[in-house]
Amino acid sequence: MNREMLMLVDAISREKNVERDVVFGAVESALAQATKKLHQGDVDIRVSVDRDSGDYETFRRWHVVPDEAGLQLPDQEILLFEAKEEMSDIEVGEYIEEAVDSVPIGRIGAMAAKQVILQKIRDAEREMLLNDFMSRGDKIFVGTVKRLDKGDIIVEAGRVEGRLRRGEMIAKENLRNGDRVRAMIMEVDLTLRGAPIILSRSAPEFMIELFRQEVPEIEQGLLEIKSCARDPGSRAKIAVLSHDKRVDPIGTCVGVRGTRVNAVTNELAGERVDIVLWSEDPAQFVIGALAPANVSSIVVDEEKHAMDVVVDEENLAIAIGRGGQNVRLASDLTGWKINIMDANESAQKQASETDASRKLFMEKLDVDEEIADILISEGFNSLEEVAYVPISEMLEIEAFDEDTINELRARAKDALLTMEIAKEEGVEGQSQVSQDLHDLEGLDPELIPKLTEAGVNTRDDLADLAVDELTEITGQSADDAKALILKAREHWFAGQE
Repeated sequence: MNREMLMLVDAISREKNVERDVVFGAVESALAQATKKLHQGDVDIRVSVDRDSGDYETFRRWHVVPDEAGLQLPDQEILLFEAKEEMSDIEVGEYIEEAVDSVPIGRIGAMAAKQVILQKIRDAEREMLLNDFMSRGDKIFVGTVKRLDKGDIIVEAGRVEGRLRRGEMIAKENLRNGDRVRAMIMEVDLTLRGAPIILSRSAPEFMIELFRQEVPEIEQGLLEIKSCARDPGSRAKIAVLSHDKRVDPIGTCVGVRGTRVNAVTNELAGERVDIVLWSEDPAQFVIGALAPANVSSIVVDEEKHAMDVVVDEENLAIAIGRGGQNVRLASDLTGWKINIMDANESAQKQASETDASRKLFMEKLDVDEEIADILISEGFNSLEEVAYVPISEMLEIEAFDEDTINELRARAKDALLTMEIAKEEGVEGQSQVSQDLHDLEGLDPELIPKLTEAGVNTRDDLADLAVDELTEITGQSADDAKALILKAREHWFAGQE
């Protein structure tokens, strides 16, 4: 039967045009599977076939794992200390092997093995075709719709198949068998049967790649697409940058009479594309991204990574877009949170922020309204800025002399230190609160710091309070305070009729 095995290997190798070694690997796998069925448990079997004679040996093996890891697969693993009793120089990750009886192939066994071998060959062929396809470096998969598979579309390109999932399609497209399709290659998942190449027509990367194919200047490095945001099938925005002053980035991407951008739009089921000039200045970039709306003013909040954009009444609807589409795409494109508002809303917000800053400075710095307003007019909005902005910048304020500035900085630092200490004490105080008070039904967690500050740390402490005492501590209404005290006293009467 060894000679018959060699003949089988040679025949399959010639028929499928694959290396003999690949076929021998499939034979060894088939024999290992057959041998496993003769043993109890999920054992690990290795078969070694001599490539010249066809003789083969079979081994059961155990993977050596660290002692501290324990055995996750008892039938396939052995701890290091046990393995060293058999082989003193063995290391973690190696195998202990024991020869076992080999299964005879026989004629029926040979036919069964042939089916396993052929499947292994098909898998090897599939992997070889896939590797050959991916080695070409294509980013866009071009093929025809072959069939539907559980809502996904299987696209065939030669002997290679890609999978276009429902969520990666353009919503209003209706693809049918035989339709020609282009899609972006997103990843390769070899665990998927049949179509391991995952495709997308809705990803921003697909639009970028389509422009790269339509605009030679991008491939030449004269232009660069910095970012892209899409509402697939409806509207998109791309940000472009020119590395050559002689090249107009927007006009080049649009093309003569719109030929280039129209080619992309036609491929994407009529998806309209706004081409925006990228800028290093975030505010300028956002203004461009909100086109066609005209921006009146813009306020940048670096800490929150957000911008308040003011537009007039005529441009408000345009800036927001249908269903918020325009501002959402602009936000995705720039990476900034964008708040659209009209002049009145902006004025109200600024007035509210100014009032808050004025109150903060007057309270924490112990200054009058005039001093607070000077600080606000010079762009100071927080105690940290007053305390730590370089003194050279503060000396430029004409209304203040050096002594005043030094005093303001000292007061700001003292106020920040006091606030930090109070915060730490608050956290520390909360940690002293008993669990029964924490768990009391109806107690708002926001009230706990107020209670701890007043020395109320347990449920009994709360139960001992009078209604007027609790209202003074928490600011609650008398009814709410009464209900909370009664709830705290319930455990006193538990078990009484």
